[in-house]
Amino acid sequence: MAENAAKQEAQENTTSAEERARLDLLEHVVKHEWDQFQKTDNEGGRAACQGNWPTFHQMRASQFMTWPVPLLKSYADDLDEADHVGRNLITEKYGRMMISTWPEEYHANIEPYIPARPAERVAAQEKVIEQQVAWADDFRGRYPKLGREMRVLHTSEDTHEKTSFETYLRGELGTYSDKTFGLYQDFIDDLAAANRNLTEETIRNTVLLGGFQSLDEAEALQQ
Repeated sequence: MAENAAKQEAQENTTSAEERARLDLLEHVVKHEWDQFQKTDNEGGRAACQGNWPTFHQMRASQFMTWPVPLLKSYADDLDEADHVGRNLITEKYGRMMISTWPEEYHANIEPYIPARPAERVAAQEKVIEQQVAWADDFRGRYPKLGREMRVLHTSEDTHEKTSFETYLRGELGTYSDKTFGLYQDFIDDLAAANRNLTEETIRNTVLLGGFQSLDEAEALQQ
């Protein structure tokens, strides 16, 4: 019995160490994104959200908490490589969104300076986006009050001032390296095969980090 207890304790210590390492990696990625966000120029001056670290941390950590470690590591490498070659993935993400929200500005001043994605990659991204928009729509149907706090869903709803979830996701996926996108694609496929909803899991993390006990509690307490 003592031997079994020792083995269990060793296993728990290993698991704890692995979880601490995963959380350390997650925090490193969020902080690296924040550092790039601080260097992102906005038309009209610095955006208010660029000074709101707690909200940025909550939103980005909620997303990365769902990711497997190999995907997190690969994206961390993307951020490092971007620094090395003089790219800013956060600036690029918002730039890519402008293909819908500010198309003339995008084609004139952004498209020539960011990596183009081949048709095969774009098609693969669109399949991922289709799945994620479907998850978001399903979540909004089950949690309508929380759903009202989300972005609008579809690119067709974009305006100069409002960027949809679909367009935001298209911008973000476009910044990933081929390796990271491949891992992300596998991640989405695995969730779909297991009948899991990534939007639900991400927003659950958001409300838990915000001090709620569950999605149901957060939904009930929305105005």
